[in-house]
Amino acid sequence: MCTMICERAPMEGSAKGRDGWFPLKNANVSYDHPFSAPWEYAVNIDFVNEDRGVGARVAVELSPESAKSLADSIIKALERGEADPQIQISVL
Repeated sequence: MCTMICERAPMEGSAKGRDGWFPLKNANVSYDHPFSAPWEYAVNIDFVNEDRGVGARVAVELSPESAKSLADSIIKALERGEADPQIQISVL
């Protein structure tokens, strides 16, 4: 059964797709059946810029454990970067 669980987050950044680099606009995060990964359910992340068509998309399918590990690693990297006085974080 499909969960229909999907969250959308606005993004600022860049991604490299089939046609090269493109600016990101959104990330769609779902917990549902993957298309390719071998699990019943996965955390599926689509980084997209819908203004640029279907080629401006990068998709990943992660096991729930891998998704949690990635989230933890992102937080740790941000905390380390923000704690280092030599690194200046700019906000646009």
